[in-house]
Amino acid sequence: MIIDTHVHIGTMLNFDMKEEHITYMMKEYGIDHCIVSNSECATHDHFQNPIPEKYVKNHIDTNERVIDFARKNEGKISVALWVNPYEDVSTIEPLIIKNRDIVKAVKFHPFHSKLKFSSDEIQNYIKLSEKYNLTVVTHTGDGECDDVKLVYEMALKYPDVNFVMVHMGLGTDNNEAINLISKLPNLYGDTTWVSIESTLNFLRICGDDKIVFGSDAPIDGKDTYLDNGKGDRSLYQAYFNEFKDMVSSETYDKIMYKNAMKLFDIKDV
Repeated sequence: MIIDTHVHIGTMLNFDMKEEHITYMMKEYGIDHCIVSNSECATHDHFQNPIPEKYVKNHIDTNERVIDFARKNEGKISVALWVNPYEDVSTIEPLIIKNRDIVKAVKFHPFHSKLKFSSDEIQNYIKLSEKYNLTVVTHTGDGECDDVKLVYEMALKYPDVNFVMVHMGLGTDNNEAINLISKLPNLYGDTTWVSIESTLNFLRICGDDKIVFGSDAPIDGKDTYLDNGKGDRSLYQAYFNEFKDMVSSETYDKIMYKNAMKLFDIKDV
């Protein structure tokens, strides 16, 4: 069984990620469940310049779209609400109340909002996540806004909230993220663009209960699990194949689905 905890829909900048891409890749590559967020309310581009307002959708519309997708695929799709932290936190709460059965997380992308993860605006949403017992998932890299240390600080400040460091510091060797995750019980990592070597290092330092499988699919198209859109073998082929022989079957199952079921309260798979 495989649960992918980091999947997207939405047209944003150079990405065009469609619902049909997800249903295709789940069938083609044997993915049993996905946690999906909609990227269309990102406010800043790849250089952290503001995206023109006419191209930024409000986070109610974007999240209603992904909720509708989940409702049409009951038991297969759950929702991570990608929020725009510049919008008032009260705007998103009714969606959580109405759809708490399929809403499993609140998603942040500090780089594409150009807002530090420790900002007051984001903390307002962390407090909302705490109120509804939702896991917080956030992009991490090596920049001023998405530094892994900021996530550690927030996990320390909000011990009743579970946090996932997506990418465990994209563009780094992942070591700093791994060491920080080892220090707190409510801090987790994921495998999105994380090498097998780093994941094995994670297991040595943190054990096998605090990491979940994620991919960013279909960021490279509907066959993201196969290649990078340019014909190069996808990293995830190694997770689906060689990695099985590097760890115990119990550890493999924990990373690929069991940890996700616990962390995100997923029952219907």
